[in-house]
Amino acid sequence: MDVTQPKQEHLLALKVMRLTKPTLFTNIPVTCEERDLPGDLLNQLMKDDPSTVKGAETLMLGEMLTLPQNFGNIFLGETFSSYISVHNDSHQVVKDILVKADLQTSSQRLNLSASTAAVAELKPDCCIDDVIHHEVKEIGTHILVCAVSYTTQTGEKMYFRKFFKFQVLKPLDVKTKFYNAETDEVFLEAQIQNITTSPMFMEKVSLEPSIMYNVAELNAVSRSGESMSTFGTRTYLQPMDTRQYLYCLKPKQEFAEKAGVIKGVTVIGKLDIVWKTNLGERGRLQTSQLQRMAPGYGDVRLSLETIPDTVNVEEPFDITCKITNCSERTMDLVLEMCNTNSIHWCGVSGRQLGKLHPISSLHLTLTLLSSVQGLQSISGLRLTDTFLKRTYEYDDIAQVCVVSSKIKEN
Repeated sequence: MDVTQPKQEHLLALKVMRLTKPTLFTNIPVTCEERDLPGDLLNQLMKDDPSTVKGAETLMLGEMLTLPQNFGNIFLGETFSSYISVHNDSHQVVKDILVKADLQTSSQRLNLSASTAAVAELKPDCCIDDVIHHEVKEIGTHILVCAVSYTTQTGEKMYFRKFFKFQVLKPLDVKTKFYNAETDEVFLEAQIQNITTSPMFMEKVSLEPSIMYNVAELNAVSRSGESMSTFGTRTYLQPMDTRQYLYCLKPKQEFAEKAGVIKGVTVIGKLDIVWKTNLGERGRLQTSQLQRMAPGYGDVRLSLETIPDTVNVEEPFDITCKITNCSERTMDLVLEMCNTNSIHWCGVSGRQLGKLHPISSLHLTLTLLSSVQGLQSISGLRLTDTFLKRTYEYDDIAQVCVVSSKIKEN
C-alpha cells in the first residue's frame, strides 16, 4: 500500500506588485433639476462628495488620485518597475534567505536583483523588500521569474519560485522615406504614429547622424527672432494620430570630396524618440541604423553647382557644373553641347576637358540661352571618354524659368 506524503507548505510568502503612476479619479455625475422628484438631493450629494471639484461638481474629472486597479499595459521603451516582498508567515526564524528575480524574454534572460547576497535570518512577521527596474527593449512575451530559497530551523533547505507573464506592446509606428536632392543633400521624412490608447507628449524627436553626414532639423520656424516648433507649443500626439518630421543631411566635406565613398547602401543615422504619458511616465525609443541606397551615377557624375532661378528669354546666362569621376580608372573627357528646341548652348562644342583621375572633380562654367518662355529643361550635354570610346548623355539636368525681359523688369 502506497502512502503519499502531504505537500509541505512554505514558511515564506512571496508577493509581487507592479509599480505604476496613479491615475486621476473620475466619477459619474448624477444630477437633476430642482422641480424633479429628488429636488436638490442629488446636487447636494455631489457637493458633499470629497472626490469632486468644488464649484465644478458636474465635471467627471476630480482632484483625487486612484491607485492602479489592474496590471495595465507595458510599452516598448518604458521602464518596468516591480515591488517584491518576501514575508515570514510562520512562527519560526528562517535562515539564509536568497531572493532572485530574473526576466525572461524571447532572446535573453536578465538578472534584475539588486543584491545577490543571502539574508542571514528572517524573524516571524518580518519581510524582505526589493524594488527592481528594467528598461524594456523587446516586444512580445516577458516572464518575470521570482525564486526564493531558505533554510528552516531543522536545517532543511527549501526552494520555490513563481512566474509572472506579461506582454510588451509597440507604442509607436515609425516609417521613413528618403528624398535625394540634385546636390549631395538627402532629405529624411520620419512619420511617427501613436498606436497606444492614450495621448503622448513628444518631448524629443531627433536624428543622430552617422559620421559621414551633418544634419539640420527642419521642424521649426523663426518668428520674431525666436525658433518655434512647426507643431505649436503643445506637442501632444493623440491616439492613432501621425506626425511628420523632416531632416536634411549633407555629407561632410571630407566625404563629399570623395565621390566614390558614398556608393551603394550607406548608413544615415538613427532616430532618438522621447515621450511622456499620463503623469509624466517617460518612454524612449531608438531606431536601428537607417540605411538608404545611394543613387547610382555610373562612371561619371554631372551635377549643377549654380544656376539662376529666373532668366530672360533670348539672353545668355551662366551655369556652373561639377564633373566627378566615380570610376576606378583615369578618364580623358571631351564635352559636346547639343542644342534642343528651346535651349541653345553658347561656345565651342567638342572641346577637350583633359584627364580626370579617379574620385576627383572639375568645375566648369557654361553659357546658354533659351528661345522659348516658360519652365525649360536644360538638356543636351554629352561627355565622351576617349580611352574607352564611351559616351555619357545628360538630359533634364535642371529646370529654369524663362520670362520676357519686360516681365522681369516689372
